[in-house]
Amino acid sequence: MALRPNPTLRQRRVGTELRRMREQAGLGGNQLARELGIHAAQVTQMETGKSGISVERLRTIAAACLCGNQPLIDALADMVSERGKGWWEKYRGTLSTDFLEIAELEANAHSISTWATTYVPGLQQTEDYAAAMFSRFTPSPPSHDLDARTSFRMQRKEAVRHGKTPYASFIHEAALRMQFGGPRVLADQLNHLVDDSLTGRISVRVVPFDLDTFPGGGENIMFIEGPVPELATLQMDTAMGSMYFDAQPSLTRHRDVFARLNSVALSEPKSREFIRSIEYEMRGKYA
Repeated sequence: MALRPNPTLRQRRVGTELRRMREQAGLGGNQLARELGIHAAQVTQMETGKSGISVERLRTIAAACLCGNQPLIDALADMVSERGKGWWEKYRGTLSTDFLEIAELEANAHSISTWATTYVPGLQQTEDYAAAMFSRFTPSPPSHDLDARTSFRMQRKEAVRHGKTPYASFIHEAALRMQFGGPRVLADQLNHLVDDSLTGRISVRVVPFDLDTFPGGGENIMFIEGPVPELATLQMDTAMGSMYFDAQPSLTRHRDVFARLNSVALSEPKSREFIRSIEYEMRGKYA
């Protein structure tokens, strides 16, 4: 079987979990290879996502590692099963894998939570706001790339907005006031946030400036819960692109961040009032 030159995030994650399973069993790569009757290089290829793995082999590895976490094994088995291509695949070759991998994570999420401190979360951006966000880069992307990025973000948003995955959005006041595209674009964006909060499927809650604490770091982050807690993923936006974290200490720490946000953020009704007040303020700038 040919090796994958660029395994996807999902394929790499399966490999990571196989490696963790082996390490928790105290087995080296050579030892596991002997147990399976394969070459040690094949173990490395599976653990890096370079080589595919069948459900049967996955369960054989779990048995060799004496893994008794059946929900995790079943979830991994589902991940390696054949999947249909998602809507994002039509953008492959047009956009970087960062974009595609986020969409695939969202499509298979059991719940999504975001914490935004510098700009409105991508899953809630209007088209004009998203285009202004992408235009801020230096050098500015060419028009065809800008159009593709914006179109892709709108499809991501609609997939989550009209899907069944629970979505909780926590937004700092700084992100509500940061202007991308000017006051009119921001005012329309804020109105869209209020509309989101009224759908019954999306929770939008604000953390105002005058709160006497600041939960979590200053990054824009997304926490995606998988079918089992071990398969959660933390995604962080940076100037260099998306970063992904799946180590259990990092997941535990950020679950605590969202628990704290849930305890200190304004209620949903008060958040809507707060967002409306900033919207009216922005509309006053061009009225």
